Amino acid sequence: MERLKSSVPDNLKSAVANGTLDNLLETSSSILDLFLNLQQFHEMVRELVDLKASRFGKSNYTALELKQRGNEYYLSGDHQKALSCYSQALRVAPVGADDKGKNLVATIYVNRAAVLHKIGLLVECIRDCNRAIRISLCYAKAWYRRGKTNISLGNLEDAIYDFTIAKDMESSLSGKRQIQSEMKILLGHHKTTITTPIQHNVNNLANLDHLSSVPQHIELQCVTTLHKGREMVSKCDIPPTSIVHVEDPYSAIISKQYRETHCHYCLNELPPDSVPCPSCAIPLYCSENCQVRAGGEFRTEPKNFTTPKNFSDDLVEYIAGITLRLETSSEKELVREHQHECRGFNWPAILPSDVVLAGRMLVKSLEERKVSTQLSKFLLTLELSHSYAKMPPESKLELHIYSIVLLWCLQHSYSSELSISGVSVSQLRVGQAIYLTGSLFNHSCQPNIHAYFLSRKLFVRATEFVAVGCPLELSYGPEVGKLNCKDRDRFLEDEYFFECRCRGCSEVNISDLLMDGFCCSNPNCSGVVLDSNVCSFEEQKFQHFYTVSKRSCQRHHLLVSKNYNFDINDVAELLLERKKGSLRVTPGSCLKCGNYRDLKYSHAAVEKALIYIERLQDSVLSCEISVTTLSDALRSLDVLKSVLHACSKGIAEVEDNIAQASCLLGDLQAARKHCKASIEILEKLYGPIHIVIGYELVKLLSIQLAMGDSDVVDSINRLGVIFSLHYGSHASMVVPELQYLKNYNMAENKDV
Repeated sequence: MERLKSSVPDNLKSAVANGTLDNLLETSSSILDLFLNLQQFHEMVRELVDLKASRFGKSNYTALELKQRGNEYYLSGDHQKALSCYSQALRVAPVGADDKGKNLVATIYVNRAAVLHKIGLLVECIRDCNRAIRISLCYAKAWYRRGKTNISLGNLEDAIYDFTIAKDMESSLSGKRQIQSEMKILLGHHKTTITTPIQHNVNNLANLDHLSSVPQHIELQCVTTLHKGREMVSKCDIPPTSIVHVEDPYSAIISKQYRETHCHYCLNELPPDSVPCPSCAIPLYCSENCQVRAGGEFRTEPKNFTTPKNFSDDLVEYIAGITLRLETSSEKELVREHQHECRGFNWPAILPSDVVLAGRMLVKSLEERKVSTQLSKFLLTLELSHSYAKMPPESKLELHIYSIVLLWCLQHSYSSELSISGVSVSQLRVGQAIYLTGSLFNHSCQPNIHAYFLSRKLFVRATEFVAVGCPLELSYGPEVGKLNCKDRDRFLEDEYFFECRCRGCSEVNISDLLMDGFCCSNPNCSGVVLDSNVCSFEEQKFQHFYTVSKRSCQRHHLLVSKNYNFDINDVAELLLERKKGSLRVTPGSCLKCGNYRDLKYSHAAVEKALIYIERLQDSVLSCEISVTTLSDALRSLDVLKSVLHACSKGIAEVEDNIAQASCLLGDLQAARKHCKASIEILEKLYGPIHIVIGYELVKLLSIQLAMGDSDVVDSINRLGVIFSLHYGSHASMVVPELQYLKNYNMAENKDV
């Protein structure tokens, strides 16, 4: 890609750098014309789309080599390496490849099942046996392995069925005799054992499609405002914890760093028996259901099998329950995101994930709209270019190039009808998923809704009472208490190209005053001292709302956002005194009593103390803590407390680091003390029921449980309140530890 970028002449680079929406198509066409005359462009595209040069296609030779390596690891007892080799072999094994007269994919599934059985993953072992059987129904070894696993699971009736079928499928006399011998032992045991047969439904995995949906009484409306454009509001009052919106993504893609560990469709963590795509070696799925929904074919039909005449009806029914084609959603509900990228093309694996996601969006939209040539109208319809003029010059050029390469790749692998003349999608700045309605919720640094994900599905839940007509706003990342106003403003401008005017950035709020503030030089004063950067931002807030209050005839000359444990008089009483419509804020002066602090000395003291804190952080990461390092950090904490305000976020972070270090050294009492101190500060910055406090309480609980602390029940109850507010009935799914804590709480209450 760098070679293409360097081939663009300076005059064209300048045109792109200064480009606007008015000349977007012109600059795109100019770059395309340039590339069409470059041999290196055609070589690059050929490498990306030529299946003969594919690095991600299927390979019979590689699969056999990996299978053999897995066999060697299995025999030597290295089961984890054997499991890895078999999984890699499945990823590259062609569907119809032969392995000594048997289907190669089926034999690898059975080999992996043997490893899964050895390491105690019995359910996963059964699933791999089923996969082998659905590919090759007459495969005796698969039925035999399934029977052995069902014995381990206690499903003796199923094991008898498996052995009966395996014996009939087995071609060798010695094999038949061995199975017959094991069946006699099993039948004798079965007569004295009551068993519960395993369920044969291959679709019995949890399906997130059946989770709770949007309550009927909550109706949302998209409105347009002067300063924020489109936004979502409610047409009724919304109580706290209510689910206000649920949505599947329009399109989604996994990030490159998670390709080997998470399902490429549902994005959940992969199980040990992951399922590959049958047509290429790129995606991995957690189940056949995800693989089918992503666009691949699940299996080949069993061939050359006729049910033996001596098989009873219940045995025939048993076979049908295992070999029945996987039930999937209706054709209309299938996503098929991977379908146009499949067969082993290089481009889906090599191009950045967000560029591939852009391709998925284009293909899906084209299929929905049946459009092949008027892409410019299509792009305008999606409004993908409204921030183009604000992009950095380097990003503009890079995305121009990626868009042209992407469209050429799509033309080869998806549709020859896809027109790319004079068209650019360089304005696409996408994340890893696109939610059509979800994208209409605007940002606030003090949000009233909380967004979270279960698998691919987006859930939006109210975290406070929202009155009818009030905008529903979530956080794009920075919130009051997480970053100061200056840093939030810079982040939102750089990432989303807008200047935030939410209630958190327009009103004077205590969090912005405290998180980077210094303490008063008078040790008996609780006031805060600000440096010049913070002062300038707070003055801008005041000027904005002073003007608003004059227009709206409001009496209050200073708007202060709601606070939690104290009011503004506790830290900044002088803010309430104004003169000639200006905010009385002087850098270095206490906002409560007016005393002066030497900020130059204070900054130097903080920088010196942070040297020892950084050493402690490095030690915590490496899990190599020394008493000396911790002692130095504790002295540095005392220095910070003498300089920074008691509610500074910097002090909270240091308290948290010291708590972790104390845990590693086994000093749980000190760990609990510093963890609580950190939480107390964060409560004043975020509020007592913010989700951040919930995750900090999880840390505290781990310490309290280890100590047998009597306060653990109170912490569990509080944690439950916070997580229920943000996740409702899904809390235990998002935070699995919560169920354990609930069970512990119930046991403690029962004992009492």
